[in-house]
Amino acid sequence: MMAIAIAFAVIFVKEIFGGTGMNIFNVALAARAFLFFSYPSKMSGDSVWIAKEQIFGLGNSLPDTFTAATPLGLANVGEKVTTSLNDMIVGLIPGSVGETSVIAIAIGAVILLWTGVASWKTMLSVFVGGALTAASFNSIGMTELTWFEHLFLGGFCFGAVFMATDPVTSARTETGKYFYGLLIGVIAIMIRVLNPGYPEGMMLAILLMNIFAALFDYLVVDRNIRRRAKRVLNK
Repeated sequence: MMAIAIAFAVIFVKEIFGGTGMNIFNVALAARAFLFFSYPSKMSGDSVWIAKEQIFGLGNSLPDTFTAATPLGLANVGEKVTTSLNDMIVGLIPGSVGETSVIAIAIGAVILLWTGVASWKTMLSVFVGGALTAASFNSIGMTELTWFEHLFLGGFCFGAVFMATDPVTSARTETGKYFYGLLIGVIAIMIRVLNPGYPEGMMLAILLMNIFAALFDYLVVDRNIRRRAKRVLNK
């Protein structure tokens, strides 16, 4: 599965557009989406990560780890989320590898911002868009989760920090970064709340906005050109 997904991502998401730095979709997210939709039963369920080895020659088998419903998954089926805010921040909750600890993600965000790899405008806009949308849905009773629970649960923080800020596939103009990030946050929460069959929404939101990143840049540049041309004509 991993080999097929990597081959798909490298050939059809990266090389077909011209190679490194030319792809319009986030390669890692595209590989994950390929796995998610091609092998749904293998990406979740009680058969994942189960070790079949013999333990101490006694014929027993123990799991490397086990799968369980995530707090976001429970909320999606109408169950009450009892996870504390502290557990969400520290990472003491079920979830995909890398996405559960807000503290660890925050450390990664600081490194990306300090090195200049990521843009704080994109990162901040994703959180603002997600928070406003989640608060709006919560205020009208469409979701039981508060805005900070939506931001801290699932892959929202991970996507906002590591995926949405990909310098190749995100908007490159300074103004375009605001619109790009804001819409990622909005669409991610909309998918979570309005789609009963899919509790997460960050992956699809980022891939969708990858399509429009170049359009945001074009509109910003075109607006600046028109404004400067108008200023010259008025002199």
